[in-house]
Amino acid sequence: MAEELIERLRGTALPAVLTPMRDDGTIDFDALDGYAARIAARPIGGVAVWAHTGRGLYLGEDDRAAVLRTWRAATTTPVVAGVGVPRGEQPGSPGEAVDAAVRMAVAAAGLGADAVMVYPLASLAALPDGHDRAVAMHERVAAESGLPVLGFYLHGEAGGYAYPPALIRDLLALPACLGVKLATLDRAMACQDAIRAAQPSGRLVVTGEDRMFGPSLMWGADTALVGIAAAQVELTAAVLDAWKSDDQAAFVRASTRLDRFAEATFYDPIEGYVQRMMWAAVWEGLLPESAAHDPYGPQLPAHERDRVVRCLEELAKEV
Repeated sequence: MAEELIERLRGTALPAVLTPMRDDGTIDFDALDGYAARIAARPIGGVAVWAHTGRGLYLGEDDRAAVLRTWRAATTTPVVAGVGVPRGEQPGSPGEAVDAAVRMAVAAAGLGADAVMVYPLASLAALPDGHDRAVAMHERVAAESGLPVLGFYLHGEAGGYAYPPALIRDLLALPACLGVKLATLDRAMACQDAIRAAQPSGRLVVTGEDRMFGPSLMWGADTALVGIAAAQVELTAAVLDAWKSDDQAAFVRASTRLDRFAEATFYDPIEGYVQRMMWAAVWEGLLPESAAHDPYGPQLPAHERDRVVRCLEELAKEV
């Protein structure tokens, strides 16, 4: 099952999709239905639900289930579900944290997910046997859910930790492992080192590098799972398509355009990117204004929205 899904996903873009929310923090499911239908009609290779962009670990169990069911009904492409420790749970030990991630993976399987992306447990990083525990966690998630797993090198600002090359190699040696997603944020050397560690495996090298998207493809990434595609799917897919077709001029143009949008959405405070992407989705007609609120990120000044809109308007004029 893993090998078949690897070939299906290789070279495609998977948006890490948003979760439309009202200003009181509740999910607007009517808006979600419309958003899912619009994204599913775009040039995607699949979708990632319960990811950081969709605030997956902040959602309650019932809301998570409803979100996944909506996307499963909206698309025939693969659905990858992020699994980890929900923010509402307070595990007393790393073992309990692993238990929580496994439960979430089993639930995802029951709801129709095709694979799971395993959030890194930052608590393992400082343990003497943290490396072995991380590998064992991925093995257990795969075994108990029955789904292929995607490793996830997530930068510390989002609650992850840096996977050293040795851990990446061991994760990708697992039969059920599809590959590894890299989201190092702005650490070019770490991204390059991780890609070099992953490439010999033949598994997916998945870029989640919104601010280094084009460069990460040049360094060896072959698939994309990114929050920046939660609104601008075509802008993201154009970079990947140009790279695959070896069209240098098109790649430079597309990458430059995507970089401009990334500069307007991914910057300090980095947790504000979810709200900025929601503003972009409103501008694009993917979400109504009433469903574009991120209750879990920082409050942002109005001029940041102006920056997002101005960037999108300028890009639209150039088409």
